[in-house]
Amino acid sequence: MQGRFPFEQAPGHLIRRAHQISVAVFTELMAEAGVTPVQFAILNVLMEEGGIDQVTLAARVAFDPATIGSVIGRLEKKAWLRRRAAEDDRRRKLLWLTDAGRQAVLAMVGGVDAVQQRILEPLEPAEKQQLTRLLAKLVTNHSRSGATG
Repeated sequence: MQGRFPFEQAPGHLIRRAHQISVAVFTELMAEAGVTPVQFAILNVLMEEGGIDQVTLAARVAFDPATIGSVIGRLEKKAWLRRRAAEDDRRRKLLWLTDAGRQAVLAMVGGVDAVQQRILEPLEPAEKQQLTRLLAKLVTNHSRSGATG
């Protein structure tokens, strides 16, 4: 019989715990806005690039294309975005922020920045930069290999 696996120090476990902490901090600090991290990511992408389809949007925010429609539906109910069928293919849904959605995103940016600062609070400035750089490298490498989840 082999010894116990030290999962508490395993990168996968630590990344999962960091994700849980990230979502908890986001939920706490953004409670008044009533938005989830994925919803904010969607709104943020649409701030930059309106008129994209749901499949492209799902890829940009690294979210499951099969379930992004329900998230978009919740944002649509808040009147923060509008969805319209593409003229060339009625099955393709194109998305834009409404004026209310644009205002909501602008109002949230400071809070989302505070979330990022709170998440990294225990680290020294150089460590914050290093962690962010390493996480970006990890995500970029695995995205290229198709291991996006």
